[in-house]
Amino acid sequence: MTAPIITVEAGRHHRRWCPVEFRLPQPLSPGSHVLDSGDGAVLQAEALNDGRILFVLPELSAGESRSYRIESAGATDTKANVTLTDSGGDLSISLHGELVTRYVYGDVPARPYFYPVQAPGQIPVTRAYPMEQDAAGETRDHPHHRSLWIAHGEVNDADNWSEEPGHAHTRHQEFGRITGGRVAGSFASTSLWTKAGGEPLLTQDLAVTVWATGGDFRLLDFGIKLSATHGDVHFGDTKEGGILSVRVASALDVPRTGTITNVYGGTNEAETWGRAAHWCDYSGTNAGSPVGIAIMDHPHSFRYPTHWHVRNYGLMTANPFAYAAYTNGEKDGSHTLKSGEALAFRYRVVLHAGSCSGADVNGRYLDFVAPPKVLATP
Repeated sequence: MTAPIITVEAGRHHRRWCPVEFRLPQPLSPGSHVLDSGDGAVLQAEALNDGRILFVLPELSAGESRSYRIESAGATDTKANVTLTDSGGDLSISLHGELVTRYVYGDVPARPYFYPVQAPGQIPVTRAYPMEQDAAGETRDHPHHRSLWIAHGEVNDADNWSEEPGHAHTRHQEFGRITGGRVAGSFASTSLWTKAGGEPLLTQDLAVTVWATGGDFRLLDFGIKLSATHGDVHFGDTKEGGILSVRVASALDVPRTGTITNVYGGTNEAETWGRAAHWCDYSGTNAGSPVGIAIMDHPHSFRYPTHWHVRNYGLMTANPFAYAAYTNGEKDGSHTLKSGEALAFRYRVVLHAGSCSGADVNGRYLDFVAPPKVLATP
């Protein structure tokens, strides 16, 4: 059987360490494959059980294209670049042998969170407090700001944002998938949002993919679905929330070395708070190295592009519900999810070395929402 050939077209944008997904008319057998350009450039690829084929494109200039022959990988060419290890209370995710983050789900005060979160060079981009009570140089306000997390502060009148007395919970139920790979590693989990007394509010399905990038950034894709499995769910209009939230390392706070930037060039809290934007980035210097973290919204997300509850003191959250706060009461951002319905959100988190402009965060956003085209040769 002749090996399939594909052509990858960059389009109008320069691509760098860009995740690509495609399908062939005739699916490949699941497992490891390689893309061979015939001139020494060989890329790792993975065919999934659902028919998708994944690879990461290291670089392709704007306007250029490149053709590859798809071949099965050798038996010795199957080592995972992204590995996931479940300890029974947290799930470690490593890239090329270096820890990127841990999903902490066991024995948590209120809800699961990701900690640490590390840019290339193993530089932390999220705050260590309160997970590490004596972390040097870290601020100690808002102890519910646990590194990177999912929450909202008014859900059927329950507070699933703070850790104050009577707060609600997100309780991990099970993992549906934990998979490492040469091109990407991923996990899927199900959690139950409950009131303080245990009364169920909704079901959260979370899927996280970490791509086997190289160079000066790491990519984590989040798929979040909130389903009204226990009756109607009312999401209140409050700034105390964020479907995906991050508290940056204190060294990156704006009063220290940090800068907030959004897609329009808005800078710091005065120009970014409450604004709708396709992405928002928080960058500065930590441990002597310039680093940053960006959150990117996807067109498939509810209320895309999201509004941002982002503060100079280090908080950055994608919060599409807080219209009253953002507009001084002129708009209502509350939403009632009817029983049996669901809200879907997709985000890409970029952990990068360098500044926002130096890392070309907007280029990484275009990779996310308008990736290269893949054409299969008949």
